[in-house]
Amino acid sequence: MAVGKNKRISKGKKGGKKKASDPFAKKDWYDIKAPSIFNVRNVGKTLVSRTQGTKIASEGLKNRVIEASLADLQNDEDQHFRKIRLRVEDVQGRNVLTNFWGMDFTTDKLKSLVRKWQSLIEAHVDVKTTDGYTLRMFCIAFTKRRPNQVKRTTYAQSSQIRQIRAKMREIMIKEASSCDLKDLVAKFIPESIGKEIEKATQSIYPLQNVYIRKVKILKAPKFDLSKLMEVHGDYSEDKGVKVDRPTEEMIVEEAEVVGA
Repeated sequence: MAVGKNKRISKGKKGGKKKASDPFAKKDWYDIKAPSIFNVRNVGKTLVSRTQGTKIASEGLKNRVIEASLADLQNDEDQHFRKIRLRVEDVQGRNVLTNFWGMDFTTDKLKSLVRKWQSLIEAHVDVKTTDGYTLRMFCIAFTKRRPNQVKRTTYAQSSQIRQIRAKMREIMIKEASSCDLKDLVAKFIPESIGKEIEKATQSIYPLQNVYIRKVKILKAPKFDLSKLMEVHGDYSEDKGVKVDRPTEEMIVEEAEVVGA
């Protein structure tokens, strides 16, 4: 080896070892607020890097999609199989305001519905609400045994399936196109559309487990803050609780005034 070469071997790395910093030290926590349709408004918390130069924290939060169980949003364990998607629309202080962005079923619930000896009927439709949202709704239903039925199977004929599918589409379009997104979500929670379909198709073939299993938002109108505040209802920032002053302090102050 030539003398004088590779001098850096003894000196260690150039620039020295960089001190490891905690990445969470540069981040802030924000509270996620659900729309007023749901019973529980506080969904949880989300993390974002602090505003630094041109990178603004609120811009990093906007359009984030949060998935929550309807059981948590409604304080109702019977709704555990529904997943609600909420999208961040606006940031106010340390609060993040969200709006409905879709709905889905858990895989285990869907698989528990599918059984042998019955027909599965599905339909989907694209529909526009009165406030300009374009949604794609998916409906699922299963045939049911008639009262006093002896036959083991409950298969519907293909002509009956076509009639039921047409009825499903008709009801979904009627229910969704006559109201805004807020009212439509209020219909999804108690599954009123599914019950309506079940009632309407009774004469064609009796159905059971009729659900709107999935909702996608294909197109949303331009962001409008007043509409968002309407969805969030009586939302206001937490301003704390009024604290009563101790009576002793009041007596001392009165005594000072009398002495003066």
